[in-house]
Amino acid sequence: MDMTLGKRIAQYRKEKGLTQEALAQAMNVSAQAVSKWENDQTCPDITSLPQLSRILGVTVDELLSGKTENLPAVTMQPIENRKAVEEMILRIIVDSADGDKVRVNLPMALVKVAIELGMEMPQVSGNNSLKNIDFKQIFDLVSHGAIGNLVEVESADGDTVRIFVE
Repeated sequence: MDMTLGKRIAQYRKEKGLTQEALAQAMNVSAQAVSKWENDQTCPDITSLPQLSRILGVTVDELLSGKTENLPAVTMQPIENRKAVEEMILRIIVDSADGDKVRVNLPMALVKVAIELGMEMPQVSGNNSLKNIDFKQIFDLVSHGAIGNLVEVESADGDTVRIFVE
């Protein structure tokens, strides 16, 4: 049987090391409200789900469905198994603390051209969360056979950036 929303809230809360009281305070609700959520007596208000998911460190989809976003692990492909870099896709996921979501899918051929032209990713994506990511190094890793989830960063202000290549 699938885990209920309440059980997922309790699990994610415990994984974060939060008490019901601490979660309640962060959500500006009573500890009794959190207890009722976790015991499946009530559900959080739909408008509070983005805040709840940020506090618990999961996406709203993960919170509601229990399904995690499976990003491929990093592997180094032997030369004989490598695809041409130009056939690969660079995927960037940015989830900001204030609820903005950015999804970028770029052919590696375009990334190569952007690097050759001296462009930086914030110029391409318009998102400053990517300003400290060295896309030339990522391109070099991919050129040497790295594929999968290459970068995962959570900033101090709660923004999450994930970069993977497939």
